[in-house]
Amino acid sequence: MTAVNISLTPHPGVDPSVDHEIQAIVRGASTTETCNTDLAAGPWDFDTRPGYGPGASMGDVIPTGAPRQGELPREYREADDAELDDRIRAAKALLGDRVVVLGHFYQREEVVRHADYVGDSFQLAGAAKAHPEAEAIVFCGVHFMAETADLLSQPEQAVILPNLAAGCSMADMADIDQVEDCWEQLEELYGDMTAVDAEGRVPVIPVTYMNSSAAIKGFVGRHGGIVCTSSNARTVLEWAFARGRRVLFFPDQHLGRNTAKAMGVPVEQMPMWNPRRPLGGADEDALHDARVILWHGFCSVHRRFTVDQIAAARTAHPGVRVIVHPECPMEVVDAADEAGSTDYIRRAIEGATEPTTFAIGTEVNLVQRLAAQHPQHEIFCLDPVVCPCSTMYRIHPGYLAWVLESLVRGEVVNRITVPADVADPARVALERMLAAKPPAGRLEPGGAPGPVATAAGAPA
Repeated sequence: MTAVNISLTPHPGVDPSVDHEIQAIVRGASTTETCNTDLAAGPWDFDTRPGYGPGASMGDVIPTGAPRQGELPREYREADDAELDDRIRAAKALLGDRVVVLGHFYQREEVVRHADYVGDSFQLAGAAKAHPEAEAIVFCGVHFMAETADLLSQPEQAVILPNLAAGCSMADMADIDQVEDCWEQLEELYGDMTAVDAEGRVPVIPVTYMNSSAAIKGFVGRHGGIVCTSSNARTVLEWAFARGRRVLFFPDQHLGRNTAKAMGVPVEQMPMWNPRRPLGGADEDALHDARVILWHGFCSVHRRFTVDQIAAARTAHPGVRVIVHPECPMEVVDAADEAGSTDYIRRAIEGATEPTTFAIGTEVNLVQRLAAQHPQHEIFCLDPVVCPCSTMYRIHPGYLAWVLESLVRGEVVNRITVPADVADPARVALERMLAAKPPAGRLEPGGAPGPVATAAGAPA
């Protein structure tokens, strides 16, 4: 992927801020619904409480010992938007090239406007890797993304997560103990996992989605596996099938199922592995016949989208173009016109030459920003209820101002580091992913493969 402009200035009269819409809902100034009015509060109100916080993941069970954020100093909690905006800009100006600020597509607008690079987790990891001169990388995203940036950046660089409570419920659905236990059970069933058959394939190749912990990436690296993204999942599965009779795919069942199904793998050959049940809740025959063993994990944002929502969009907007993320359930992907990564969705809208109505099935911050950037189109989120990612929404301008001003004072706060015994095999799995290229001439749903240096404000 080449550098592209993904931080266009919103047009006057179109507000890209989800926070503004939520505040209006709470004030009674909007008839739109939100899944939780607590989203209008500062995320520091929830930092000391267990749980992912209000939003799409609020019903998910958080693991014991999940990182929590210490108390944010009062001056940042009480500052208004304008003051925080000024303080962030001033701190960045003082720090200059010593710091790079990365912002995920799903971050709130008030944070994204300060990012030097905007993209998905893989693109931003590439941006981090491309700036070895920076002393600090401030990653406005979630925990596993900051870990990946630490894996790919230089040892002396500090990777900072503004709010340690910004985890990921899907990544937490596959912890290392569960995955190790699964591997042991599969080894009992299949025998020596390193033994090759007549075609040179081992019994199972583990594949983990980028949305997983460094510990899981390290496990995959140690066992001959590979990492994938939503934009190169097909190429990665082809790589894995060339080396193994089966694939163990985690943590997102939907990306694994939708990708393999599109490759012609029957759904019947994709049993689910529930880590809370013996043998994953599957029977031995199903596991022997399996092509893909799917982990019982999911994204709570993308699980909100339904076939009924698509039907309602088609009724209200004849000719609507429905694009959803492949983390959505299979029936939703089947009912949509297209499915692809966040970058695919962005490119599809940018590439539409005629005014078009788009119904988008992905996180609302990205959808609302795209609607503001492209007023020639009508763009709306399939889910009529405003319900952002709980953990992405934990990053607030107050935290960004705090970590940047701490750097100005010479203090590094909220540094994310991956231990060497985990980092080394995790890098192996990531390098395998980088080396897995689609055949010449084939573009995957997310666009061309490889990391992108996505400079905010760069010319298109």
